[in-house]
Amino acid sequence: MLDQNTARKRERLQSTGQDLGQQLVQLGAAGCTKIYQEKVSGGTAERPQLKRAIGALDAGDVLMVTSTDRLARNTRDLLNILHAVKEAGAGFRSIAEPMVDTTSEFAEVIIAVLGVAASYERHRITERTAAGRVQAKARGVKFGRRAALTPHQQAIALQRLAAGDTQRTVAALFSVDQATISRLYRTKAEWVANPG
Repeated sequence: MLDQNTARKRERLQSTGQDLGQQLVQLGAAGCTKIYQEKVSGGTAERPQLKRAIGALDAGDVLMVTSTDRLARNTRDLLNILHAVKEAGAGFRSIAEPMVDTTSEFAEVIIAVLGVAASYERHRITERTAAGRVQAKARGVKFGRRAALTPHQQAIALQRLAAGDTQRTVAALFSVDQATISRLYRTKAEWVANPG
């Protein structure tokens, strides 16, 4: 049994493609008393063992990892995990990154720096995504869902509507939802009203 001054340490491990033995040695040397092993990648959204580890935390516990990249997909994900740990009244430490220690007197500074890093990371991802879209458009890549009807089918559908067929009948003819025909009709009506 641990005394009052020693925080219980809990760990969640990721086991895919790693030397678990080395991680177990590191965690044992750090004083971890309960270890959670995850069989999925840290990049996966569903991590049941991580949820169990966080759910098992009590006030004064410390969630310890061998490295933050074993735990979080990105800085934003790490901040979310740190928030959940803090809500449980527990602390967080990383063996590989000793500066990531929310039990230290610099905890707020560490979290603020991680917040800035997350913001920068989101900004860079947005920039790269936008640049990629521009390049893809320049290569002729079309974005969005593929049209349910070909241009030829659209022309026939509009002819049938103009001839008096109902939207439901035309939709059944092309095996599409009535909303598809309704949108096509509205778009054509708007274009006729405002051809510029």
